[in-house]
Amino acid sequence: MSEHHPAAWDTGVGPWCPAGPGQATSARPERPRGEVAPERPRPAPRRALYLLPNLITLSSVFCGFDAIRLSASARSDDDLRRAALLLLLAMLADTLDGRVARMTRTESAFGVQLDSLADLVSFGVAPALLVYQWSLHRLGLAGVLGGSVFAACGAIRLARFNVLSVLSMGEAGGPPSPARYIVGLPVTGAAGILIAIVMTRRGAGGQLGGAGVELAVLATTLLVSMLMVSTLRFRSFKDLRPGPRTLLAIALALGSSAVLSVRWGPALVLAWGLGVYVLLGVVESLWRLPALRRGAPAALEARAARVGGGEERP
Repeated sequence: MSEHHPAAWDTGVGPWCPAGPGQATSARPERPRGEVAPERPRPAPRRALYLLPNLITLSSVFCGFDAIRLSASARSDDDLRRAALLLLLAMLADTLDGRVARMTRTESAFGVQLDSLADLVSFGVAPALLVYQWSLHRLGLAGVLGGSVFAACGAIRLARFNVLSVLSMGEAGGPPSPARYIVGLPVTGAAGILIAIVMTRRGAGGQLGGAGVELAVLATTLLVSMLMVSTLRFRSFKDLRPGPRTLLAIALALGSSAVLSVRWGPALVLAWGLGVYVLLGVVESLWRLPALRRGAPAALEARAARVGGGEERP
């Protein structure tokens, strides 16, 4: 005889009793009226989506490596110009990977670290070797030191970005929102200046780099290197909103770029745009310096606390 109470068999409630006539066949208990069903967790993005931004990042590594190969074995100024074009493609890939990661909601700490390592190859080592082979090699040891300082400052810049990104992600519990300002000149901007120099001046007499410009190129290389590791704040342009001022600024930028492209060639447009960007960051930082020394108001300090430490993506 079963150990269960007989009433369980009579009513069909017990776990061993089959459903009787007119009784529900489902063993799942009915939910009381008024009780809200728990919301199912949203499915995580497919793993394949995480590969997309990382593949774009790795494509910039390929461009940077090929640019290093061309620069190291360059026999003419055309080889160096092709290396500079490859670095421009790497800059395009570096711009897209962060956008794609945010659109697909696949931002991750791994992507941040991978993007920084890729930037060190494509915008730290590759531009330094490019400008050395183009002009700085004429200065001997000073040229080697100039290229090494640029690569080292790029590594320091990216290491600082990684640390600040990890801290921001830990405090926010996820990817932080894009900051309005960036501490230090972005490594892509510094590399873009060196690339623009190479592209706007051809070799003289079939030689790599024009004679007589080595000291100017060395000074420019050291200047952008110091700007990368400085505490000057440069705009990230993530806070732009459609409006009269924004449209006017875009119109001025496009108009001046068109005039320069027609008058002196399209290669000068990159140098012009990056030069204005660097000048804007330096002027804005110097403009805020007296207020910071006097003891900035709480609003300014709160805004400075929200300033990001590096590039967009990572």
